[in-house]
Amino acid sequence: MKLATIERNGRQSPALFLDDGRICDLQAVAQAADPASLPFALPRRGDLAMPDLAAGGAATWDWCRRLAGQAGAAQVQPGSYRLLAPVPHPPKNIFCLGRNYREHIQEDNVSRNLNTDVPEHPQFFTKPWTSIAAHEEPIRYDTRVTRRLDYEVELAVVIGKGGRDIPAAEAMDHVFGYSILNDVSARDLQKRHDQWFKGKALDGNCPFGPWIVSPQDIGDPHALAISLSVNGELRQNANTRDMIFDIARTIESLSAGLTLEPGDVIATGTPSGVGYAMNPRQWLKDGDWVECRVEKIGVLGNRVEQIG
Repeated sequence: MKLATIERNGRQSPALFLDDGRICDLQAVAQAADPASLPFALPRRGDLAMPDLAAGGAATWDWCRRLAGQAGAAQVQPGSYRLLAPVPHPPKNIFCLGRNYREHIQEDNVSRNLNTDVPEHPQFFTKPWTSIAAHEEPIRYDTRVTRRLDYEVELAVVIGKGGRDIPAAEAMDHVFGYSILNDVSARDLQKRHDQWFKGKALDGNCPFGPWIVSPQDIGDPHALAISLSVNGELRQNANTRDMIFDIARTIESLSAGLTLEPGDVIATGTPSGVGYAMNPRQWLKDGDWVECRVEKIGVLGNRVEQIG
């Protein structure tokens, strides 16, 4: 059971993807239901969106499980919709955790002749929501801006119950679910600006999806195989157990003095195997097919499309 966002007839709607292949339009179900029976509040204006569902936390997933037993409930026909990113427009920029795998830090040191230590605290940067691309949408490669486009597979965390100053002991109660994110990076822009934001912020440089999987279905998020391939060649291959800062510690650090909201997205860092650290360096090029995999979630696939 997975939650995604679809577009059909010009309208966006959260959808429930069931293991038997059925797809349920949650906008239609919610509008037909008694509002008091819903685990989340219906928006007063506009359509239901994924952050609305996320606000319901675990109760939203319980509601979805009950829907799964109702044959034909607002069923969506295959081919009648377009799959979007699971949260097409998060409440804020996507929060990203840098340098969160030891082997990635080591390959960075070797490739740039550095000797930086493992960070003592989580290191954050952000990607704007305008950089988001859905599953099978193009990774935009604008050669007028960059000539060194790279990839980074990451486990993405979607926040459910919001909060500020969340202690690590309570942090996992604020996780709505998990997805996959590719932190596509323009390495020459990173070097030119001497910081991470601009090189990580270009349009179409944040593939995200294809859906959100519940914490119950994931189990331990720190025991998931995570990998990335380019044109079928395996480049990154690790396990989320190798994270330096686990998800609870990350949420505790990020939320200190900063309010997290339902639908906020946190990318938890990438393992080793990125293109800039290979010898010779391997940049993405027009037509490359990039496939990110995270165990129990699935595959996020995108083709590089050159612009300019």
